[in-house]
Amino acid sequence: MPRAITAFSNPLVKQVRDLRDKRHRREQGRFLAEGLRILTEAREAGRLPEIVFFGRESAGHPLAEALVAEVEAAGGEAIETTADILAKLSGKDNPQTVLGVFAEFPTALEALDRSRSPIWLVAERLRDPGNLGTILRTGDAVGAGGLILIDECVDPFSVEAVRASMGALFTVPVAQARWAEFLPWLRAGPGQLVGLSLDTATDYRSARYEAPTFLLTGNEAQGLPADYAAECDLRVKIPMLGKADSLNAAVATAVMAYEVLAQRRIA
Repeated sequence: MPRAITAFSNPLVKQVRDLRDKRHRREQGRFLAEGLRILTEAREAGRLPEIVFFGRESAGHPLAEALVAEVEAAGGEAIETTADILAKLSGKDNPQTVLGVFAEFPTALEALDRSRSPIWLVAERLRDPGNLGTILRTGDAVGAGGLILIDECVDPFSVEAVRASMGALFTVPVAQARWAEFLPWLRAGPGQLVGLSLDTATDYRSARYEAPTFLLTGNEAQGLPADYAAECDLRVKIPMLGKADSLNAAVATAVMAYEVLAQRRIA
C-alpha cells in the first residue's frame, strides 16, 4: 500500500533531491528518472525503481497503477506526494507526475558481450547530456549492442541525460572506460574501430564496415585526438556541402549508424 509524503522536511525528500548531484549519486549508487513514459519503458525492459513517487493526478492511470503494483511486489516502495515535492525532487517548476529512484547499472567493459550486436557506439569525452541521450536513442533504434563512453564524459545517470534518452538508458547497455582500458579490450576480440574524422578523404558511404563495427565519435568541440584517430582501423568523413565544417556529434553518430545498418541489410 503506498504511503504519503507531504512534508518538505521528510528526510527521504532531501535524500532523493540530492541525487541531482553527481557526488551524491555516486555515494548512494542511485539515480533519478522522471515521467510515466520513461518509467514504463524501464519496467518493460525489466528494470524497476527502488522507490516510485507519484502525484495524485496520475494515481488512477493504468500504467501508473501497473508500475506501482510491480514496484511493491518486487519489494520496492511507492509514495504518493504533492506537485510541490515532485518539483523539489526533479528541480523543475513543471515536474512530471511520476518519478523513480533506480539503482545505477554496472558500467564495466567486462560486462559487455560484443557478440550481442554487429553495431556498437563509442563516444569520447562527450560533454553534452542532450547528445548522450540522443546517441542512446540512436543506439536503441539501430539495435546497437551498447554505448561505450571514453575518458571524461558527461554522467549517463544525470537527470538531464536520463531525460534526453527517453528511456533508452534502460534498453542500451552503457560502459565507461579510459582509452587505455578500452583499446586492449577491443583488440582482445573481433571488432573494427571506425573513427569519424575530418582528416580523411574516405567518404562514409564508400567504406565497407566489418562486424562488429565500433563507431567512434569524438568530443563535440575538438573531435578525436590525433593519437586516438591513428588507432582506428578506418577513418571516414561525412561530406559537408554547406559552410559548416561538421555535424553535431549525436547527428553524425546517427548518420553513421544507419549507414552501417544499411550495409548489414544488403549483405
